[in-house]
Amino acid sequence: MADTSMKIDDTTRDRLKALANAAGVSMKDYLARVAAEKEQEQLLDTATAAFRRATGAPGIMDRFDADFGGLPPTPAHNTPRAA
Repeated sequence: MADTSMKIDDTTRDRLKALANAAGVSMKDYLARVAAEKEQEQLLDTATAAFRRATGAPGIMDRFDADFGGLPPTPAHNTPRAA
């Protein structure tokens, strides 16, 4: 993969360099890591939205419970609790 360059202000460059140094990697590797993390965040946001749409549909949770038995019972704890 070919390298390229881009113009950023000195303050941003210095901040990115400090973050890369703290992570113990080059700025190139740090930026690649940040890009991958941001892509993952977008995928998770998309999946979360889809999950919320699916579980928000009327009756879906009742149907899920009927098919899969619902949540397991909550165990009774007789352990004393701190005040």
